[in-house]
Amino acid sequence: MSVTLVDSNVVLDFLTEDEEWFDWSSAMLEQAGSAGEVAINPIIYAEVSTRYATIEQLDDALSANYYLRAHLPWEAAFLAGKAFAQYRKRTGTKRSPWPDFYIGAHASVAGMTLLTRDPRRYRAYFPKLRLISP
Repeated sequence: MSVTLVDSNVVLDFLTEDEEWFDWSSAMLEQAGSAGEVAINPIIYAEVSTRYATIEQLDDALSANYYLRAHLPWEAAFLAGKAFAQYRKRTGTKRSPWPDFYIGAHASVAGMTLLTRDPRRYRAYFPKLRLISP
């Protein structure tokens, strides 16, 4: 069974019924759910939490009946650090947030597909990662 890690931008598109991205994001979430498990990790949970006043509201929105709560492996921390170091070497500045590197590394080391609408950085730093993106 396949597991798809869902980037926070897709989750938020769905939950906020984003005018531009809701249709695409909801269709991709449905396809991912039909193909296997749909997962989030603590970083994605934290990014989505900014929209909610209480943890209960957040847990209702991110139902554990739909979203697998995937733990972050230590190997992902190592890979995220290496990818971020490569990014810093290429750009010389810190313009990209750490969470993106951790999300990409997590999907990579766990053998998951990543559902995102922002594939550029993931493709650059995790070239073997399977992506679902526009």
